[in-house]
Amino acid sequence: MLIRSLAGVLLVFAALNALAQQNSTPSSDPAPHSQSNAAYETTDPALGPIPKPDLTPDKDGRLSPGQMRELTRVVAQNYRDNYKKQRNYTYIERDLEKQMGSNGQVKSTEVKTYEIVEIYGEQVRRLIEKDDKPLDTKEAAKEEDRIQKIIDKHKNESDDDRRKRLEKEAKRREEGRRFVSEVADSHDFKLIGTELVGGREAWVIDGDPRPGYDPQDKGAKFVTKFRGRLWIDKDDMQLSKMDIEAVDTVSFGWFLARIHKGTRVTYEQLRVNDEIWLPGHLTYKFDARVALLKGFNVDGEQAYRDYKKFRTSSKIVGVGEVKDQN
Repeated sequence: MLIRSLAGVLLVFAALNALAQQNSTPSSDPAPHSQSNAAYETTDPALGPIPKPDLTPDKDGRLSPGQMRELTRVVAQNYRDNYKKQRNYTYIERDLEKQMGSNGQVKSTEVKTYEIVEIYGEQVRRLIEKDDKPLDTKEAAKEEDRIQKIIDKHKNESDDDRRKRLEKEAKRREEGRRFVSEVADSHDFKLIGTELVGGREAWVIDGDPRPGYDPQDKGAKFVTKFRGRLWIDKDDMQLSKMDIEAVDTVSFGWFLARIHKGTRVTYEQLRVNDEIWLPGHLTYKFDARVALLKGFNVDGEQAYRDYKKFRTSSKIVGVGEVKDQN
């Protein structure tokens, strides 16, 4: 799971996770060209209709930190609205991971396939295949036992446990808000133009580390080690694609882990049923070292398919109880 964790670090840079955790409070540094009268279909429960942000760049094609924060605010609300709908969908995730040798040859290959299901409001990955073959009886029983424990944990959650979980989530949201602000301030963003992603028009925005910038949040110290390109769907204001690359070595936890220059993650979402954005495809190339001992040179991809919407009333209450809506 180490590689998935490192992938998560890069995805956080692009604010994918942090966007879902941000609140809807307006930025204190509004976009200089705010179109306050521009109609937009998304609604913030606290503020009402959210105006479409103005991405008019300066003469050099650059976007100000205020413009990026305003864009982030809109995309954040849309991400949260979309996430609520995601919980009504199941889909299949196929993970392919290749361990690479120093000569560039493939040392080993591992394939795992998961069913993404909802258990009491939490999305859970349920292992269903290894190397494109169904699990044997022993492996299947072990996985079913793991899923049942998750069900029991949520079903029997005490008031005290619920309070602690909510406090932990609140802390994570606050960390997410600080992190997104750092990303907006620590990079110079440039509007490249528009491109088609999945047949839909999207804004293309490049973000390069700002020379000499010193992050204020210690948890965001590594953000200046990455550059990225983001594609924002113009109609739905959703993050439809991103490409993130390490431009320098990144160290975590007093050299407990290092991600080397050239590490890269590309992620794309798809619009499904004209109502929701779901994972489409992810590729990653990692050159990393953990505890200064074990090195990881890994190429991988995650492909998603078989999106199915189940009835709102058909929540999972036991292992395997996933009802589809045809």
